[in-house]
Amino acid sequence: MTAEKIAIACDHGGVNLKKALIDELKSKGFDVLDLGCDRGDSVDYPDYGYKLAQAIKDETIKRGVVICGSGIGISIAVNRYTEVRCALVHDTLGAKLSREHNNANVIAFGERTTGVATAIDALNAFLTTEFEGGRHERRVEKLTNPPL
Repeated sequence: MTAEKIAIACDHGGVNLKKALIDELKSKGFDVLDLGCDRGDSVDYPDYGYKLAQAIKDETIKRGVVICGSGIGISIAVNRYTEVRCALVHDTLGAKLSREHNNANVIAFGERTTGVATAIDALNAFLTTEFEGGRHERRVEKLTNPPL
């Protein structure tokens, strides 16, 4: 059985949390595609968010993790792609609901707002929770195909 490939990307404000989450993903058997950044030198979060979103659009991966200082900027960046449903979460319940109700395929964290243990618990909830479908299907369809 081939391990699922999952991508992770961050800006300079998420490097430490990214390292901890990569360790967690590898311990769970995931093949991690690290899209950077790797140092604390200032970079622009959209550049790294777009790399991950493009990997979803190209179907290189199905799910991803993004991190910046607050999680806000990078989540906005990846959500510019209609193939992405990114949820910025701060706890396990948010991660669980993002999957059950919104079929999120990317989870976002803020390194400055979410502790490592909480982020790991939320990541595991995100990875193990299935989309409920049902009444949520039409809403997710509207996210995927917005009326323009």
